[in-house]
Amino acid sequence: MAHDPAGSAAAFAELGRIKLGETDLNGVLDRVADLARRILPGAAEVSITLVRDGAAYTPAHTGGTALRLDESQYEQDGGPCLEAAAAKSTVHVPDTAADDRWSGWPARAAASGIGSILSVGLPIVENVSGALNIYGTGPRAFDEEAIALAQTFVRYAAVALANAHLYDTTASLAQHMQAAMENRAVIEQAKGIIMGERRCSADEAFAILTKVSQDTNRKLREVAAALVERTQRG
Repeated sequence: MAHDPAGSAAAFAELGRIKLGETDLNGVLDRVADLARRILPGAAEVSITLVRDGAAYTPAHTGGTALRLDESQYEQDGGPCLEAAAAKSTVHVPDTAADDRWSGWPARAAASGIGSILSVGLPIVENVSGALNIYGTGPRAFDEEAIALAQTFVRYAAVALANAHLYDTTASLAQHMQAAMENRAVIEQAKGIIMGERRCSADEAFAILTKVSQDTNRKLREVAAALVERTQRG
């Protein structure tokens, strides 16, 4: 498959146009994998490896063979995608049938119909690393031009993924903060009800709520919400 410069430029532009409010991190990962398969010469299947807290997994892939070969690397803790992710480097396996690295893992790829592999390190954020894994059906599917294009593609993809990760983290934090504020509001309401009924202080009212929570093995918010609801019904 010849390199199509116009197609590459369009793919890079598409990465830059991703609207984070309309998708999540997994959506961006899926789009990156699909774009890579479409524009990278020699790519039959593509996957993305992410490594977080020492655990590797494949959140996006374009075919079952890529997923199976990724997971077999994770099982034996060795392979081109893990090496590329760890070193933030490019790992090339030109001919899987003639490569004996990683305890013979390339032979497993050859038996699965994959003749060559290219894994390019994909830095995302400080505590998350990864790799773009490109699987070719024949040996020597990736020449120097294809390798250079894959490395350029990864630089664009890394920016999109870092932005998506930040957006995802920020949105999650905002949700937690909103939930915390709602929890606090209902607890304050319940304290007010107890203070009014028992003519006690705020600290005493909170102690009463806490004791009920412990005695009934329910969360403090659930106890508070039940009291507020019961008062509103009464």
